Amino acid sequence: MYSHLLFITKGDFSAFHRIKSDEVWHFYAGGTLLLHILHSDGQLHTLHLGNGVSTEHMYTAVVPAGAWFASEPAPNAAFSFVGCTVAPGFDFADFEMADATELCNQYPQHAPFILPRCR
Repeated sequence: MYSHLLFITKGDFSAFHRIKSDEVWHFYAGGTLLLHILHSDGQLHTLHLGNGVSTEHMYTAVVPAGAWFASEPAPNAAFSFVGCTVAPGFDFADFEMADATELCNQYPQHAPFILPRCR
């Protein structure tokens, strides 16, 4: 098992990437984190990790193996403090950072959304 913590401040983001295992995200503190998941069939979902009392917020979420994903604090959040857990483990050989051009070519309907969330 591999776990790490992320402290993402307003205006920053975790760029689109994917790994070969499921990844569980955990909300700890701060404002809502937007977790954007782009599935291989082209569906794009945004999950809200946070401690809000609405049905829109959740404390944990799973990104399925092989899905592209990115994250960022919600517009009204100064920061989001979250953790990620991968099991059975994580190897950087299983990590792929998105190439913005290639990802936009694969999912042109989402290009305006993808571009600002790639490095």
